[in-house]
Amino acid sequence: MPLCNDLKSGLAALLFAAGSIALAHAQANPNNSAQNLYAGSVQAVAATPDVKQLSLDDAIRLGIENNLALTIARQNQKTAEAQKLQLVNALEPNLSLHGEHGIHQQNLEAAGFTPALLPQFGIPPSEVSEFPLIVKINSTVAQVNLSQALFTWAGWDVWKAAKANERAAYYNAQSSRGLVVLNVGTAYLQALAASAQVDYAQALLKTDETLLYQAHEEHEAGTAANLDELRARVQYQTQKQTLIQVQNSFDKAKIALNREIGLAPEQKIQLTDAAPYADLAAMTIEDAKREAYSSRQDFQSMKQQIRSAQLERQATKHERFPSITFNGNYGITGVVGGIYHGTFSAEGNMSIPIFDEAKFRGDKDVAVAQVNELNSEFNDLVNKIDQQLRDSLLDLQTAAELVRVARSNVDLATKTLEQTTDRFQAGVDDNLPVAQAQSTLAQAQTQYVNDVYQFNQAKLGLARNLGIIDTQYKNYMPSNASTPLPQPQGGK
Repeated sequence: MPLCNDLKSGLAALLFAAGSIALAHAQANPNNSAQNLYAGSVQAVAATPDVKQLSLDDAIRLGIENNLALTIARQNQKTAEAQKLQLVNALEPNLSLHGEHGIHQQNLEAAGFTPALLPQFGIPPSEVSEFPLIVKINSTVAQVNLSQALFTWAGWDVWKAAKANERAAYYNAQSSRGLVVLNVGTAYLQALAASAQVDYAQALLKTDETLLYQAHEEHEAGTAANLDELRARVQYQTQKQTLIQVQNSFDKAKIALNREIGLAPEQKIQLTDAAPYADLAAMTIEDAKREAYSSRQDFQSMKQQIRSAQLERQATKHERFPSITFNGNYGITGVVGGIYHGTFSAEGNMSIPIFDEAKFRGDKDVAVAQVNELNSEFNDLVNKIDQQLRDSLLDLQTAAELVRVARSNVDLATKTLEQTTDRFQAGVDDNLPVAQAQSTLAQAQTQYVNDVYQFNQAKLGLARNLGIIDTQYKNYMPSNASTPLPQPQGGK
């Protein structure tokens, strides 16, 4: 069945992640674009001397437009669409034009036209010796050819499988889109957390500077020991080191964000959104699973892959059926300078496989194994979704509690520092309690920033596991995409 074989050969608030559905190589080294495509971008927007104001929405739109992984996913979707077109061409009528003009030399005697036969064509015997048996002919041929597959059951199965593959490629591209939103949102949150650490460190450094000045003045006046000034100076320099470290982390976080969204690494940016915090309405696990089964692209893609494999298996059964094709042509043929005659042919071909048993059984076993493998992966995915949703709900609940406790600790540590500072300034105590209180406040602030970041990550993770992380950007079409790639129609 050559036709079937040809077909087979052609086959605005915060977004809700830090995600549990990332690729294995992305988890291994999230900042290496050679291993994690989501950490890279296909082009760099030229750097400008001005500081670019960058909101979360702006960052995600740039990521959708320039991220390397999503660009490759779009190309894969186009490839699946092209493969489907290749298959449909084998099922549709095919018209072709054929023309030729040439000089042909014929040996009539070699073709059986011997001198002994010439008198039978009315040539006098006296002229037989002069009759040329090697002749040259200038001929012209022009014709239109038509071919059509009239019946090929296995071919139609493979065609429908290609349509299912196209839909699977669409869902894969949408899944990549969601993962880009997840990664860019996470990178933006990381930069915000680093920025908050810088702000806290700068505020504490100013406090240390004030305390150092006061300790120095009191020491000069003889009202405080030199130890207080030394302790204040050590605290000031230690906090200065902390500021240098967190500033470095902030700068690196902005560079990583630039890489993911296509900005030049040296482009200076200013994050215009603040770190958000807002509780979410409670969601039961059953509601979460219903949402995930209807919205998750990897779940829908797996269903389409299974559908495609089932059609491939069905095609192996129909390989035993006859196939019917039609071939025909119409044209003219003649000798240059002579009379041209119309020519045509019309023929129907039926191909019936008689004995290809080894091939048929081999094709069937391969197709059955593929279906079984995909069904096993699908069952695992169902359990994986259940696990991920339960983990996300627990993470969200725990993170919310941690944020509340951390915020209370910051308030308490702030009051403690204020009271110990007042006692030191009033001369009631030395500055050791102040240094201890400041260290406690710095730890509480760091913990609060980390807990808020973890809470927002938990919200992003839940949205990713529900399949709704990119809902806000569903209709956004990148400017560098030549044509939109809508969801393929037809089939379930």
